[in-house]
Amino acid sequence: MSEHIHFLHTPNLHGYNVKFCPFHQDHVAVATAQNFGLSGGGSLILADLSLPDNGIVCSCEWKDGLFDLTWSEEMPNKIVTASGDGTLQLWDTTKPGAPLMLYQEHTKEAYSLDWSQTRDHQLFISASWDATLKLWDPNHGKSLLTMLGHDALVYQAVWSPRLSGCVASVSGDGTLRIWNAKKKPQPSMTIRVCEGEVLSCDWCKYNQNVIATAGTDGAIHGWDLRQPGQAVFNLKGHGYPVRRVKFSPFIETQLASVSYDFTTRIWDHKLPSPCLKVMDNHTEFVYGLDFSNHVEGLMADCAWDQTVGIYNLDKPFQAPQQPS
Repeated sequence: MSEHIHFLHTPNLHGYNVKFCPFHQDHVAVATAQNFGLSGGGSLILADLSLPDNGIVCSCEWKDGLFDLTWSEEMPNKIVTASGDGTLQLWDTTKPGAPLMLYQEHTKEAYSLDWSQTRDHQLFISASWDATLKLWDPNHGKSLLTMLGHDALVYQAVWSPRLSGCVASVSGDGTLRIWNAKKKPQPSMTIRVCEGEVLSCDWCKYNQNVIATAGTDGAIHGWDLRQPGQAVFNLKGHGYPVRRVKFSPFIETQLASVSYDFTTRIWDHKLPSPCLKVMDNHTEFVYGLDFSNHVEGLMADCAWDQTVGIYNLDKPFQAPQQPS
């Protein structure tokens, strides 16, 4: 597997997560924070990969660090961000001033956001270090449901791409939990993942029963919800905690991961030697990761070294040409 890399630069801003736009294949957004998220403000940065140079077209500023973002699945140019002050902000990237809406219910850092891609596409979910998940309609300032069950801070919550109303979440309590977000505020399933903290999870895009988790044990574990007693695959190779894991939207058995060991890795969990590629292009913790749903092989990561990597894993990345 070959790759070509193009870097976007975010001076004085450290990347926490990056996501491709569901509507425009060239648009990518990054949630960033000053001072590694320990103090200062944050910026939501929108870049257009079809433009020359850095391609940054707008920046939305917030008074605290931004730790995650999610694109709206029904409103082009709308993005929700999650902040260290516990608030969530709805932005219109065509009008980068004040947020359109502010959601103020989490009592500690808001750390994860995800917009539903099933028929609940008008809803998004948030997760926080206050150990709760919250279900939101973006048109209402008050959450629809608060979900309780984790015993420690929640690092990520992700909608199933195939099962309506189904959410997976992972936490510092070492568990993966499955929820029916539309029916009850308690988890319907709990899986003990590891003795440490679980930092990330993602659903397989082709099998509604398979989820990958990653965490402080440095490994990626695969789980089949029909037989949750033990992992169905284990991927090892990272030297430090795995910060985020993401399944490919095009190849069922492939996934990517980023880590505090400064690397981004591509895996195929069905192969005897599952690690396909190790990319060590960053000089700090790699925090964010996403695949494009529009272009096969197009992937992005972001790191605390103030860069966003854009990877074309199948053919050379064609850098935009300056107009003649």
